[in-house]
Amino acid sequence: MNAKVLDTDGSEASDVDLPVQFSERVRPDIVKKSVLAAQANRRQPYGADPEAGLKHVTHWKKRSNAYRGIRGRSYPSSRTPRKITFRRGMQMSGPGGEAPQAESGRRAHPPKAEKDWSKDINDKERRKAIRSAIAATADANLVRERGHRVDGLELPIIVSNDVEGLEKTADVEAFLHNLGLDEELERVGEKQARAGRGKSRGRRYTRGVGPLIVVGEDSGVVRATANLPGVEAVTVEHLNAELLAPGTNPGRLVVWSESAINRLDEEGMFR
Repeated sequence: MNAKVLDTDGSEASDVDLPVQFSERVRPDIVKKSVLAAQANRRQPYGADPEAGLKHVTHWKKRSNAYRGIRGRSYPSSRTPRKITFRRGMQMSGPGGEAPQAESGRRAHPPKAEKDWSKDINDKERRKAIRSAIAATADANLVRERGHRVDGLELPIIVSNDVEGLEKTADVEAFLHNLGLDEELERVGEKQARAGRGKSRGRRYTRGVGPLIVVGEDSGVVRATANLPGVEAVTVEHLNAELLAPGTNPGRLVVWSESAINRLDEEGMFR
């Protein structure tokens, strides 16, 4: 199967044979498993202090049959451990503590730092997920389902190796406009307010995922794309299922350099 190669100005330069990875059967189930495993293994353990809510002295003598307990007193008082702030002889009282329902008590089931969040995945499954995600980048229907604006474009998009030497963000942006991705850049340039509690936790806005530029060698393009919203660049050996299928959904819009296609074919990556 052949595909045309474009120059950085968007004109057709030559054609190239697509490697066998683009003929892989798309398996969304394996792609999802690989992405979730990558996210789980990147997760940092966290937990509460085991002594949290237990670092004060409390007095609990409120059983129904306790000697000089609270039963039968003229004022109501719940039978819960209390921090001693009031004492009259052997009668002690104060605000609640230690118990989970108390205002300054411990948590009933706090997060445990020793919990293991990691997930295992077989190497063959992981490589197959990458091949499947690569094949999905050439399926126009899957790419449109992800929300990418690719009307009138021929997939996969392969460009000359000149893209690897782009060192300025403005040059990368102009290059993407030359490919006909104006609507795509406009889509990812917009941000929406997040629904829910995250608005007050440093993640108020969400933004769409844009095109991914895959190159054979990085001569400056990876750094040049860092300031473009929604756009990423990566070398072909660092590809993974999460980059090719963000959110476990295969079909990301990918711009390949000719050398990246050749390395996939010659070195048999992810086979």
